[in-house]
Amino acid sequence: MDIYLSIEAFVRVAESGNFGVAAHQLGVAKSVISTRVQQLEEHLGVPLFHRSSRAVKLSEIGVSYYAKCHDLIDRMQSLSQRSKDITAALTGTLRIAALNGFALQHLPAVIETFRKGHPHVEFDVVANDQIVDPVQEGFDVVLQIFPPASESLIERRLFRMRGVFVAAPQYLNDRSPISTPDDLCLHDFACYRYYPWRNRWTLTKSSQHSEVTLVPALRSNSIHLVQEFARRSLGIAYVPTMVACNDLLEGRLIRVLPDYQTETPYFSAVYPTSHRATAKVKLFIDLLLSTFSMEPEWDRVLGLTGDIA
Repeated sequence: MDIYLSIEAFVRVAESGNFGVAAHQLGVAKSVISTRVQQLEEHLGVPLFHRSSRAVKLSEIGVSYYAKCHDLIDRMQSLSQRSKDITAALTGTLRIAALNGFALQHLPAVIETFRKGHPHVEFDVVANDQIVDPVQEGFDVVLQIFPPASESLIERRLFRMRGVFVAAPQYLNDRSPISTPDDLCLHDFACYRYYPWRNRWTLTKSSQHSEVTLVPALRSNSIHLVQEFARRSLGIAYVPTMVACNDLLEGRLIRVLPDYQTETPYFSAVYPTSHRATAKVKLFIDLLLSTFSMEPEWDRVLGLTGDIA
């Protein structure tokens, strides 16, 4: 027996004088109300109503019990409403950790949109390219590539993180053409530190796979440092399109081996299972999902939508 539901049913019957009316008010069948009241009477060991075919009236004990239960139900409903009001108002702080490229170029617009609807929510954002455990580090949401590290985390995939090999125009002008994956081995190379494939790179063209070993001249947890390596004509870099898009569109960087694709991890929102019912976390995740699709805007403008490795 759920004691609260039984007491609530008793109060509604006492106030309406009718089991059917009480059932309608609570949105359940009349038999459910009868069962709940009967269970309460059995629990107390006393009759709460005098029943007849024409009327339902409180017993003497029922009158006394109703006065106490009415106040209890009022307090419970008041507490419930206050909780709903706090949730609706959405106050407090969202602690977010995000990769630099996303935090600098795309997260500000998301925060702006969120705070227009919920101006009392504050954001505490840590932008870096380290792998972060939200439980240990105390974050509400981490925006990262690669799957969550434990079963205590929930992953919501936002989009595929395409990457491209790039170089500065002047660098390519001074070198012989790069036409096959093996040609990459003849150049200095820079890439992000945490790719799981390390030095073994698989490139795909028309279902044909090529594997090359690329030992980086620069490996860094900062994707912007990797990008700057290419900008300064120091060699070839592998950079996410999310970060490289503007440089490619404006000609500061040029794609190398544009007909080849590489492995493409997901960019995801990861958060602790204990936060799944938190209103501000849920709304923030919903906004991310509605803002970004599996074919994000930067890939569309670069003409890179479609099949991926």
